[in-house]
Amino acid sequence: MQKNTIIVSGRNGQLGNALEALTASDSANEYIFLGRSELDLSQPSSISRIFDQYKPSWFINCAAYTAVDKAESDQENAYAINAEAVGAIATLCEAHNTKLVHISTDYVFNGNGTSPYRVDEKTEPINYYGYSKWLGENLALKNNPHSVIIRTSWVYSDHGNNFVKTMLRLMKDRSEIRVVSDQIGCPTYAYDLAAAILKIVQETEAGNAHYGVYHFSNGGAISWCEFASAIRDEAGLHCRVQPIPTSDYPTPAKRPHYSVMDTQKIQNDFGVQIKPWRDSLKECLKKLIIES
Repeated sequence: MQKNTIIVSGRNGQLGNALEALTASDSANEYIFLGRSELDLSQPSSISRIFDQYKPSWFINCAAYTAVDKAESDQENAYAINAEAVGAIATLCEAHNTKLVHISTDYVFNGNGTSPYRVDEKTEPINYYGYSKWLGENLALKNNPHSVIIRTSWVYSDHGNNFVKTMLRLMKDRSEIRVVSDQIGCPTYAYDLAAAILKIVQETEAGNAHYGVYHFSNGGAISWCEFASAIRDEAGLHCRVQPIPTSDYPTPAKRPHYSVMDTQKIQNDFGVQIKPWRDSLKECLKKLIIES
């Protein structure tokens, strides 16, 4: 049986790193992990070269311009990577009969909701980062109907820079920290998202193919302040976590006040399991404690 060649971009990011770890023992497929030095999404010629070289069955696009605040003033680069390059990848996927999994964001919504966003609800990006990702979604679906778009939120892991690692560092150094309490969402453990992507590939290859937009995060809804308090408690730290409103922590890019997403569709179509956010936080903290 011929192996599938699966390209994963964004090797050095949280999700790419998690995918590489989870597929290390998978001998049924051939995974090609590419960082920016091998695949620069701001250089379209490097994208077509990759397809010619590897002729992949799947392309999992974990690479993105993720500097939310910087995107407000660096719109050209955010557009090139999050929109233009995604459109180019989708076009090449269509030409090479390659299935595409592309990662998007809760920031495509305006953040004024009060119940979990369904995949078919109206999008209204709240900042330029969200707008560039929204454009990427649309170009992917327009240029390649065999695309799976996964919107996710509040991604963290034991790798790279993220909220969990930042909180641990600050709490070890300070007796009190101030954390926004009026932004509600759901954390996503990168390893759980990676497992969901691999489940989608597995199900599709077995004949259970679905395409379009999906939502994935861990289960539950909390504020950043509640998340910080949980990190402290699970890590056995004693720092005081002081709740503050968003207005006390202004940023160049607006942040959504509510970004909880309905994950029912990905569960129904692919049998993906949704773990409670606190269970996954515990898993991540175990890794971080072992590493430290």
